[in-house]
Amino acid sequence: MSGALSLSDLSATAVAAGSLKGTRVVVLGAGRTGQAVAEFAAAHGASVTLHDSAEAGTLQAATDRFASGGVTLAFGAGAALAPLLATADLVVHSPSVTLGFPSVKESVAGPLRDYAARAIGPGGDTTKREALLISEPEWTLRLLGARWRIGITGTKGKTSTSNLIATILAADPTSPVELGGNNGVPLIGKASGLSEATRVVLELSELQLPTIVSSVDVAVYTNITVDHLDRHGTVEGYRKVKRLLADRVDPDGVLIVNLDDPVTAGLAGIGRVTTVGYRRDRPVPGGVGIVDGWIVAAGVPRAARFGGGVAGTGPGGRIMPVDEIALPGDHSISNVLAAICAGLVAGVAPDAIRAAVAGFRGIPHRLETVAVLNGIRYVNDAQATQPDAVAAAVRSFRKPLVLLAGGRSKGLDLTELAPIIAAQCSGAVLFGELADELEGLFRSAGLQRIDRAASIPDAAARGGAMARALLAEAKDPASGSLHESEARGTVLLSPIGSSFDMFNNPFGARGDAFRAAVLELPAEHRA
Repeated sequence: MSGALSLSDLSATAVAAGSLKGTRVVVLGAGRTGQAVAEFAAAHGASVTLHDSAEAGTLQAATDRFASGGVTLAFGAGAALAPLLATADLVVHSPSVTLGFPSVKESVAGPLRDYAARAIGPGGDTTKREALLISEPEWTLRLLGARWRIGITGTKGKTSTSNLIATILAADPTSPVELGGNNGVPLIGKASGLSEATRVVLELSELQLPTIVSSVDVAVYTNITVDHLDRHGTVEGYRKVKRLLADRVDPDGVLIVNLDDPVTAGLAGIGRVTTVGYRRDRPVPGGVGIVDGWIVAAGVPRAARFGGGVAGTGPGGRIMPVDEIALPGDHSISNVLAAICAGLVAGVAPDAIRAAVAGFRGIPHRLETVAVLNGIRYVNDAQATQPDAVAAAVRSFRKPLVLLAGGRSKGLDLTELAPIIAAQCSGAVLFGELADELEGLFRSAGLQRIDRAASIPDAAARGGAMARALLAEAKDPASGSLHESEARGTVLLSPIGSSFDMFNNPFGARGDAFRAAVLELPAEHRA
């Protein structure tokens, strides 16, 4: 171990000057994040090894990406980590490979603990030269330097809200916008090359937050309910991790919270930074809310970087009518309110905010209408792997509604979700490891029309068949039109469980498989 690096050597200026040349870098985790880090470090002269305990056959994307060399691949059970860490100058871990998470295999956690005991972490002495340990999100924040950063987190809605914030900010031509983070787009490769005027929107998950010590200028919370108890053990442990973003707001920054959610509303009382609250009711002073069908702001502060003072609005604080929001569900209104708060803080004009929100049609895997076939709307809500998210999804559509659900358990209590499913859905098609548990819960709650599927394409086909049968029984024949406005039934993929039982690279893979399956459904689904 050469001890050739200090934390200050990881800044954009130092890396550009050659601080990584000749250093030995080990990257843990070969998903999108790990691949991006490996490529970045190798491009700046480091000798890079990309390690993953999964077998090479399941990591084809990484194998293909580095087929021409430049990065050494160490995949599978035979790739011992300890010898690699013994000579490493820098170890960069993907958020999923974080010490303390029970999901990290002991063959990785053991050597990593030994390395961490002698290494300098991100909160250590910035000048001391020693072995370094850092995560990709933290290194990215350091590379961003003084660029304006908005961090968004929450149990549900954070991806939609992040994308909507980026859309609103992009409506202001004075500053470029860059979106990345938990949405599957690591920014490490482009962070230092962005214009200094760039406003950076970072979606941050409970995996990423414990690895970050750098600050953000604005923190946005959608909500904090219950999720990922398989990693954090208790509700309190999960909430403690989520609160970390509020603690990372720069002293001159802004905290944006959902006042309709009791946990995030409690963050408004910490009093450390300026707080902007939003709710689906009359706004509190300094916040955003709804009055007589209009979204209105009540003296929201504008960031000093964008002029300070109070953000501009229309007469009476008006921003836009609620009925111009194109997204389904009441939860989407809350996401829009959060995004509007961020736009106002950034100094975006109210007319530009209104146009951006009205034109926003959502994002893949979040209540995404894939197609309408034979009168059946197929909706991809593949990222709904938490009870509140699934409950919000099924409440967004009328019957006949067929739910496609299953996957791997995340250790969450689903007993309160079952009666909501039974009341809102006409039937369900179940798949994966959770199928037995879900069928028991759903039948006990009163849902009797239940089928099983062996795969996502099978679930799409069976869901469509069930929806057509329900329409026929209701003597409501489908029109055959491909226009969403004429859909008379809905097949909704809102899975409840994670996708790790079927997909090694879970981000978007299950939703992509569903979308492809729907678009390839045979003729009887279109007749």
